[in-house]
Amino acid sequence: MRIVDAVPSEFAEEATQAVNWFSERKKSSFKITGFDEDASTRLSEGESELHLILCGVLDGDEVCLREKFRVRRRPDELEVIHEPDPEPAFGSPAPELDPPAGERKEWLARVLPSAEFTVLLFYRGFW
Repeated sequence: MRIVDAVPSEFAEEATQAVNWFSERKKSSFKITGFDEDASTRLSEGESELHLILCGVLDGDEVCLREKFRVRRRPDELEVIHEPDPEPAFGSPAPELDPPAGERKEWLARVLPSAEFTVLLFYRGFW
């Protein structure tokens, strides 16, 4: 998995359509913060599979999500199909790149009183 910050120009139109489609469905505004160069591919003429890292606000919380889309070129539009990820294998990034809010709060509540200082390290998808 090789994540880059910028979407390559060959996938720019499809990626823009995918993030706009996703934002509309979630009734929020997401932006692309990462593009998986290894997993994203041109399947055929007019059809692509994109693996994107999208960040935005969902249910009042800032989140970053790893999402997979299939984008097909139709005569008058780009059709976006959201494909759910399979359950992640042990040691691979989770689809929700941030730990669930409840997990974080419970852990912090237990750890903070027992230590003089606490260092938090977040690495996208590994929590």
